[in-house]
Amino acid sequence: MAIYGYCRISKAKQSIERQIRNIKAVYPDAIIVQEVFTRTRMERKEWMKLYAKIKSGDTIVFDSVSRMSGNADDGFSAYEELFNRGVVLIFLKEPHINTDTYKKALESNIDLTGTNVDYILEGINKYLLSLAKEQIRLAFEQSEKEVEDLHQRTREGIETARLNGKQIGQRKGAKLNVRKANESKEVILKHSKDFGGSLDDQEVIKLAGISRNSFYKYKRELKSV
Repeated sequence: MAIYGYCRISKAKQSIERQIRNIKAVYPDAIIVQEVFTRTRMERKEWMKLYAKIKSGDTIVFDSVSRMSGNADDGFSAYEELFNRGVVLIFLKEPHINTDTYKKALESNIDLTGTNVDYILEGINKYLLSLAKEQIRLAFEQSEKEVEDLHQRTREGIETARLNGKQIGQRKGAKLNVRKANESKEVILKHSKDFGGSLDDQEVIKLAGISRNSFYKYKRELKSV
């Protein structure tokens, strides 16, 4: 029975080390599967390979639910199929939706009595199962919403800066890679403690794959919006 750690980043220059470190801290023998998945490259080749070869009794560990899927419907569908195949799914940041928790919800049905009360008990059992499924779906939906909100905040920040007369885009002759700057700002907004995230400056710099000067420049720009 193998244990796999699936780690995914959305930009080639991002650091995947934090996810690997988090998984290895709990499952040191985990076989790490790494993936760079972007909007322009829609096929998750490494995930599909793992998905195809995983078998009953095996385990897949994710740093968070967002690493399994950024789409709520796809994520929930894959979760159910893997659960039915006997695969154990573990989410370090959302342990309440681990498959072991879901399995306990299925097995904790109230015993029937053989009387008319069973109609009520069957309804309660169905409700408990529905509640467990809803928790899982909500976790994927929340993850998808957080990604969408991040992109929206970045767009709004850029538009506000533009309306305030700040330079948006690349000046003629400038060497600034605007696309890279916007991507880095998204990372900063999502992960920096200054904007409600959980990472310190050094961790964000490594995650974004940018220099210290660029990081502090982007952070100042975001704070001034």
